Amino acid sequence: MNIEKVIFSFFIVLALTLNFGFFLGESDNPNHHNVYEFFAVLVVNLIATVLKFGERTQMGAVLLATSLVADLELIAAAFVWTYAANISGMGVTPEVMGTIISLAGGALVANIVSVVLLVIEISATRR
Repeated sequence: MNIEKVIFSFFIVLALTLNFGFFLGESDNPNHHNVYEFFAVLVVNLIATVLKFGERTQMGAVLLATSLVADLELIAAAFVWTYAANISGMGVTPEVMGTIISLAGGALVANIVSVVLLVIEISATRR
C-alpha cells in the first residue's frame, strides 16, 4: 500500500464529506451552518489542492482544476460571510446565508467530480 496515495485520497474524500456536512440544512437558516465547520471545509480543500500539485498526468491536471474551482467557490463564500458578519454591519441574513450555501454547493459539485475522477483513476490502475 502506498501511503502517499492513502493520504491523497483521504484528503479528497474528507473535503467532500465536510463540504456535504456544511451544505446540509436549510439554506436560509444561519443556525444550520456552523462557521467552524466552514473553516474546516476551506482548510481541508486547500490541503487537498496542495497535494494535487504533485500529479503529472492528464487526470492529475483535471483533479487540480476541480480542486481550484472548489477553492475559488469557498474563498468567495468566506469573503461574503466575513463582509456580512463584520464589515457591512447587517449581519448574516437569510439572503446572505443563501449566497454562502450556493457557493458551497458549487464547491460540493467540484468535490464530487474530484472523487468520481479519483475512483475512475484507481479503477483504471492495473496491479
